[in-house]
Amino acid sequence: MTEATIEVERREQTGKGANRRLRGRGLVPAVLYGAGRDPVAIQLSRKTLLELFKDGGHENRIFLLKLAGTEQSRHAMVRDLQLDAMTSEITHLDFQRIAMDQRLRVSVRVELEGVPLGVKNDGGVLDFVTRELEVECLPTAIPSVIRVDVAEMGIGSHVEARELTLPEGVEYMGPPEAVIASVKHSRVDAATTVEPVAEAVVEAAEPEVIQRGKKEEAEES
Repeated sequence: MTEATIEVERREQTGKGANRRLRGRGLVPAVLYGAGRDPVAIQLSRKTLLELFKDGGHENRIFLLKLAGTEQSRHAMVRDLQLDAMTSEITHLDFQRIAMDQRLRVSVRVELEGVPLGVKNDGGVLDFVTRELEVECLPTAIPSVIRVDVAEMGIGSHVEARELTLPEGVEYMGPPEAVIASVKHSRVDAATTVEPVAEAVVEAAEPEVIQRGKKEEAEES
């Protein structure tokens, strides 16, 4: 994962009123916590955040937070990001301290590659079941995405987590039998297979009704 540097300042005042004034000055209130140390209230430039987030976003990204006017710095990850419901502007951030030599758990997005044979040739439907996987690794080894090739999948087949090949140093932490994707018959196909059966039943029943009617007429005469 790429590392980006953000200059931050200590936040002397907290609370809704103080945070509202900060936002009016183009700053975003934030908190830095974790690593067995007390949380620290900080603030940073909204413009800086927008520049950093517009390309790579913030998911699982490592940031080097540098305290303005000092030599102090700390690696951290964004663990929570709050947005304004009306404007979608960033209103608050939670940063977690990260030790670069210690493994950590993160959720990584799954991306499917290819068009399954069962979809392309047989009219099946691809069901994307698990879209994120929890993995454990060093901060420097966090994959941006986990790609799963589904091109060879036929109808009735599926891919489980245990079948995935992860990057070196990355370990999957969830249930091995978790289904990532499957290919199924479409509902339209299922409906068309039932209709001929129903027609056959009706056709088979009609001669019996006719024969029974003729027998009754003969008895009455």
